[in-house]
Amino acid sequence: MKRRKGLMRIGLLSAALLLVLSVSAFAQDAEPAEEAPQEVYDAPPAPVTNLIAKDHVYDSGKEIDIEFDRSADDGSGADDVEKYEVYRSESGSEETLVTTIPAMVSGGDRRVIIDDSNGGLENGAEYSYRVLTIDRAGGSSETRLSGTVSPSGEWFDFKKINMLAALVILVFLIKFFIRKAQRGEEIYLRPVAGLQAFDEAVGRATEMGKSVLYVPGIMDLDQVETVAGIIILGYVSKMTARYETDLEVPVSRSLVMSNAREVCKSSYLSEGRPELFKDDMVHYLTDDQFAYAAGVNGIMLRKKPAACFYQGKFYAESLILAETGNSIGAIQIAGTASPAQIPFFITACDYTLIGEEFFAASAYLSQDPKLVGSLKGQDWAKGIIMIAIVVGALVETLNVLGVVTFSLKPLLAVG
Repeated sequence: MKRRKGLMRIGLLSAALLLVLSVSAFAQDAEPAEEAPQEVYDAPPAPVTNLIAKDHVYDSGKEIDIEFDRSADDGSGADDVEKYEVYRSESGSEETLVTTIPAMVSGGDRRVIIDDSNGGLENGAEYSYRVLTIDRAGGSSETRLSGTVSPSGEWFDFKKINMLAALVILVFLIKFFIRKAQRGEEIYLRPVAGLQAFDEAVGRATEMGKSVLYVPGIMDLDQVETVAGIIILGYVSKMTARYETDLEVPVSRSLVMSNAREVCKSSYLSEGRPELFKDDMVHYLTDDQFAYAAGVNGIMLRKKPAACFYQGKFYAESLILAETGNSIGAIQIAGTASPAQIPFFITACDYTLIGEEFFAASAYLSQDPKLVGSLKGQDWAKGIIMIAIVVGALVETLNVLGVVTFSLKPLLAVG
């Protein structure tokens, strides 16, 4: 009996164990329940604020200034703004993208100021603007300008009133010294060694019984240096007429030849020696740069002039001409405003008129009241400008150091 009860207990325990194992296996084979998806909502970026559009002052009516404060989500807040797009529209026309502005960089200004001046604006037309704020997820928000804005032009740019004042002062100084020169009053001009050597060079050629060679550069009359060279030729030709010295003027442009002939003819006539003038003393060689240099060199080597003048616009041929003149022992006087050629002339010539000395030569040599007065007036104006630069630099330095509280930038600014 006891054995039978023991077998029954073992059977019950085995059945319970099998039941537990079956439930465990079923739980492992069952798939987990799927979770319900949660909807994620990405809020659009905060729009820009304080949008203002106004006509640009002191222009021709083709520009509008646009200002706004950046989005609160640009550099702060959600900090997800990628860019701003500014659009312009006119009644009855399609909207135009004016510009795209990137998000603010670290330390940037939160106030954006731009100008719509890329074209398409008409004087007097009315325009509306909107700014689209776009985040990195593609979301956007917009701010529209309340009302419209119309560009208009002005007759005067009062921001440049200082330039008008400077021009008035310059004109006054020039007129003052011209009147002073016309009254016969003495006007001091700084002596220039190269100009004082003109008489010496022509006098030496006369004493040696040789000719004077004058080269007015290789460019046409559209270059101011060529014009200045022709004016100086008038003074040199007067001296050759006075001293009955042969003059030779080879040129590389037909218009220069015509003008040089007229200048020489007038000079010989004013000196009372029209019979000494010959048309072929001013003659054309060629337009080609180095062919012209070769032709002038040939004249030098054949005729061996005692004085050579190089007054005008020169390029690479400058040193070729000057070295050839130096080899024949001629006294050489050069004048040019070409910075690259001045060192060559200084090296190979006896005298060189540098930059403004070359342009001032006509006033020095002719002593014409208008030219002398203009030169003196410009010198005074340059002196005033130099004083203004020194004073302005000193005041700005003191302003930075905190010694003074005012600035001369608005007064001295150009534009």
